[in-house]
Amino acid sequence: MTNPFQNVFNQRFRALVGKESNQIRRDRRLMISLILPPILQLTLFGFALSAAVSNVRLGVVDESKTPESRELIATLTESESFRLGGYYFSVDELGESISQAKVDAGVVIPYDYARDLHRGHSTTVQFLLNATNANTATISQAYAEGIIQTYTAGLQSMGIHPRLKQVAASQISHRGQVQLMPAFIYNPGLIDSWFIATGVFGLLLIMNSSLVASAAMVRERETGTMEQLLMSPASTSEIIIAKIVPLFALLCMMMLLALAVLKIVFHIPFHGSLPYVLFGGMLCILSGISLGTVIATFSKSAQQAQLTAFFINPPLSSLSGALNPVEAMPRWMQPFTILNPIHHFATIVRGGMLKGSGIVALWPNFLALSIFTIVLVSLSVWRFRKQLS
Repeated sequence: MTNPFQNVFNQRFRALVGKESNQIRRDRRLMISLILPPILQLTLFGFALSAAVSNVRLGVVDESKTPESRELIATLTESESFRLGGYYFSVDELGESISQAKVDAGVVIPYDYARDLHRGHSTTVQFLLNATNANTATISQAYAEGIIQTYTAGLQSMGIHPRLKQVAASQISHRGQVQLMPAFIYNPGLIDSWFIATGVFGLLLIMNSSLVASAAMVRERETGTMEQLLMSPASTSEIIIAKIVPLFALLCMMMLLALAVLKIVFHIPFHGSLPYVLFGGMLCILSGISLGTVIATFSKSAQQAQLTAFFINPPLSSLSGALNPVEAMPRWMQPFTILNPIHHFATIVRGGMLKGSGIVALWPNFLALSIFTIVLVSLSVWRFRKQLS
């Protein structure tokens, strides 16, 4: 009885795979683009897209000029969040420097600051923030509030018992007390690069797969080798699979290198099962190759394929939740993430690496990613068959 796999994995098919592999091997630019850019992009994006704010330039107006005010300034500037940007004589001068971007924030200590502290009165320290970047301003405000609270608690060791005043809040009974003890699970050090790097991982797989596949298909059409394949005794299925296999193998190698970068450079722990992450990555690569093949069938040149990918890849990355939480998006945009394969792969990577989640928790994402892969592969095969005919 004839083995059904012999019809596909025969000598003719192996010759086609060898031909595609040799063609890719001769293209040094393609080989380099599959290795260096993804590693550099993953490393740079993991650090550059960090939401952490540090070394904020802080301008100071110290009208008190007392040991207490100098202690407050030292507490602010000795932290990693702020660095001293200079002293100013007036609030107007400080505001002018903030508007000219010479400093990013400013603190104004009043003249009677030390006297009010020793008398047990409430004192107000003005903190100015450049809110052009709202995210940086909000995070800097939280840093300043935390540092000042720590400084206020330390005043008790100096014999000063400050009285805290709650502004813009209702009166709270002091008969009972509730203490909040937060516990950060899965990321105890609050390292934001763990979230960003795992999201960029999915972006690289989809985008590089689609760009490489579309470029390879369009280049072969421009060189005229597509007509030679049509004249060969190989069937359409053999041609399509032979073109996918070498690219799939090289992109899987890129995936392994990216996993090594996540582990070595970003020190991301691996609490889950490696086969789950690898299987999800393979589905993601197949989706990207199929997407690139579809783009190539609609394009007549490499420039046209790049322009078409430009209108597809940015929405995929923006609506994936890979670089920012899905909850931060407008409510009407959040359902679109369900139709994005990058979103499901990022969930698999974060669940498999950081949380140690198993198939019980990740099966909806595997199912959705499998459906996307089957649909895109079927669409690419149909479009490629139509093009060959």
